Amino acid sequence: MPSTLPDGDPVPSSGSLPGSALEGLGERPFGFYVHVPFCVTRCGYCDFNTYTASELGPGASQKDYAETAADEVRRARANLGDVDLPVQTVFFGGGTPTLLPAADLVRILAVIEEEFGLAPGAEVTTEANPESVDRAYLEELRGGGFTRMSFGMQSASEHVLRVLERRHTPGRPARAVQEAREAGFRHVNLDLIYSTPGESDDDWRASLAAAIEAGPDHVSAYSLIVEDGTRLAARIRRGELPMPDDDVAADRYLIADAMLAEAGFEWYEVSNWAASEAGRCRHNLLYWTGGDWWGVGPGAHSHVGGTRWWNVKHPAAYAGRLASGVSPAHAREVLTAEDRAVERLMLELRLAQGFPLKEIERPPVVARALADGLLEVEPFKTGRAVLTLRGRLLADALVRDLT
Repeated sequence: MPSTLPDGDPVPSSGSLPGSALEGLGERPFGFYVHVPFCVTRCGYCDFNTYTASELGPGASQKDYAETAADEVRRARANLGDVDLPVQTVFFGGGTPTLLPAADLVRILAVIEEEFGLAPGAEVTTEANPESVDRAYLEELRGGGFTRMSFGMQSASEHVLRVLERRHTPGRPARAVQEAREAGFRHVNLDLIYSTPGESDDDWRASLAAAIEAGPDHVSAYSLIVEDGTRLAARIRRGELPMPDDDVAADRYLIADAMLAEAGFEWYEVSNWAASEAGRCRHNLLYWTGGDWWGVGPGAHSHVGGTRWWNVKHPAAYAGRLASGVSPAHAREVLTAEDRAVERLMLELRLAQGFPLKEIERPPVVARALADGLLEVEPFKTGRAVLTLRGRLLADALVRDLT
């Protein structure tokens, strides 16, 4: 979740949605994203909307956050009306959600269930720093209805972690995965970052090997993005560190895909691999396939029926609005049919299921992409265009050409 907010149209103080957003509500998958904006320290590469204790200032309370978030869930119910809307997925992200007591996360989930109901087999995930949980904490989450854990491992190399300003002891991510399994979690993800300045191919292979050995059923691997305004960007600007190289990043992606495939993981989105279909992150799939979701928390983004909105950024402003009975939404936009078609192509083409070839309106670009080996047509997917391995490396540029 980026720390800056885009401009948009005003939102009524009640937060009421336009009629177009409510059309077909309940016919699309519906989920919740809950943003927990607290961190012990700010990592040098991070541009997310997060706050350390010293940055919160007056009017924002980590202790009261669960009830504040619960207030927004109740507001969501009021704004969406009484339509039957069982929640398919819930994802707690941050920040570090597990800086809150496990009881607080369970409380927010309970309010979501009270107000909307959880669909049978609902997926409930929280992100966690490996150092921020222990076996007892994980057992409390599992007993409270959480079904999936996502740990931020990033790297197994200590010198790479120092560049990223990540803090966890060697081997801790693997122990966290084991503790999650012992607590009853069937689904566990590890997040990795590659092409950090100073990382070698061997460092990256070692990180992948350590992640695989830990025994998750899902791995996410992202190329490091240097965001303006971060400490990492300042260090690169001063010449202390080199800028990550696109060719190096491509090589690291190929290494990841090969090692994960050999270990039994299959890609289902450009940056995500799962050991089985059941291991795929259903919440992210909801985003990528045009579902509806309500984003709870400061800076959180939501989307319902083609209307997208985002909350005020600072936790104090967020809490203040809810306390005064006003929507925390900062601004919104109503997407046109053309906007939605472009976004659908941008997101679905990144999936292993591909995109219907007949719906892509740039035949010359498609023909060139097929000839260049960036796309293939899968007959068993009824004529869907699917990215090849080379196409995955160039996915962003290809999508721009196709839109």
